[in-house]
Amino acid sequence: MWRNRTSGYGWFAIGIHWTMAVLILGLFGLGLWMVELNYYSQWYRIAPFWHKGFGGVVFVLLLLRLMIRLRDPQPRALGAGAEVKLAKAVHLMLYLLPLALVISGYLISTADGRALALFDLIVIPALVSFPGQEDLAGQIHSVLAWLLIALVTAHALAAIKHHVIDKNATLIRILKPQKEL
Repeated sequence: MWRNRTSGYGWFAIGIHWTMAVLILGLFGLGLWMVELNYYSQWYRIAPFWHKGFGGVVFVLLLLRLMIRLRDPQPRALGAGAEVKLAKAVHLMLYLLPLALVISGYLISTADGRALALFDLIVIPALVSFPGQEDLAGQIHSVLAWLLIALVTAHALAAIKHHVIDKNATLIRILKPQKEL
């Protein structure tokens, strides 16, 4: 089962979900380490190269997730009432925060008017440049990254709660496709 059903997620959505999870956690760790590097570090230019490149991969995967969400049915919510509304709000933020992070990262990288190169394969021109852009975008990027990590943590804890306490298939559905009921 490659596509989503009302009973659960398909392999394509599951693969994108977990790939994005690994990339986002990795990018967060790399970002924390990267901002502490000084000009004389051998990693000063290498770390941003990978951070920007994999940030671009997250953007592409995010677009794919949005296409799947629009094309495929969404699995039925297994909670009730306020819990379902909260889950919908969290899922919306799990789309919006990475998008905002990509945009703020782009603004950091193009603040000097130079194009953004992703893995030296794709070049995205600088479209905007204003005084203080790098600092403002950098502050926003940092706050958004911490917010995303907090939300990802809450999301993971909620999935564990559904599995251990509620004993429903919420966590299982994102690990393997479920048969249609």
